[in-house]
Amino acid sequence: MTETLHNVAIRFAPAVAQTPLGPIEYAVVGEGIPVLVIHGSPGGVDAAELMARFLPKDQFKVILVSRPGYLGTALGDRRTIDQQADLLAALLDELGIPRTAVYTWSGGGPAGYRLAVRHPGKVMSLVAFAAVSQAYRDTHLTGVTRLMFTTSAGRWLMRVLAAHQPKQYIAGALSSEGNLTKEQLAQQVAEVFADDTKRQFVLDLGPTAEQGKDRRGGYDNDLEQFGRIESLELERITAPTLVVQGTVDSDLPAEQSDYAAKAIPGAELLKLEQGTHLALYTNIDAEAAQQRVMAFLRMHAS
Repeated sequence: MTETLHNVAIRFAPAVAQTPLGPIEYAVVGEGIPVLVIHGSPGGVDAAELMARFLPKDQFKVILVSRPGYLGTALGDRRTIDQQADLLAALLDELGIPRTAVYTWSGGGPAGYRLAVRHPGKVMSLVAFAAVSQAYRDTHLTGVTRLMFTTSAGRWLMRVLAAHQPKQYIAGALSSEGNLTKEQLAQQVAEVFADDTKRQFVLDLGPTAEQGKDRRGGYDNDLEQFGRIESLELERITAPTLVVQGTVDSDLPAEQSDYAAKAIPGAELLKLEQGTHLALYTNIDAEAAQQRVMAFLRMHAS
């Protein structure tokens, strides 16, 4: 079933679970290995659905969430990273899911990492793609870019551009998410535009990154919390972990993933050459990387 949520075409109907730690918006799609999908900053349950599209729904049971401050999950007093990790654990209890794999991207990294630290019995494996692992202060949205994502006029213009000039829209997205040369950018834009799945991913992702009133609170709180990180205690993670990172990511420094891969005992590191912050979905090697992620999840399903 396809519906529309916050200007994004979605393939599920979200609900709100009432947990002992407060309400949280979620959806469960598919059957098989459970995978909790934690979106970045900004984002929401719609962004989580996009993240999980490459997981076959006859093999994976994906649990999509909106973190506090995003869409249907009120921020309330669930501001700290540990509170958000505990809320995710409470959702799993509410859904009767004793153990799950965790897939986290970008600003969802801290909550995913801390879930694995604080509730190790609930996490059977962890995949962290370009995930925040140390103190982080965003300098990405500046000037014109900030106006495009944070004002109603700018968001309207972005939607018009995506609808009528999709190739230009894709070029802007890849350019803003990676330190690509002019030649590399042109090549990647051509590849993404020619691939139905990659093209649709970029076009659908845009609205989930907008900072309207239904996402702004979560985004502002994320940046405040990320700037305060002293240690996520990654060395305490016992779940098998795969860290994925694009080599030219301009949104999250590759050093953050390098640090996580070294700090987490036994962690594997997969680097995607000429990969932007969207590399797992848009890189020339994206399909092979997705296959590796799925193989990793299957290997550690228990």
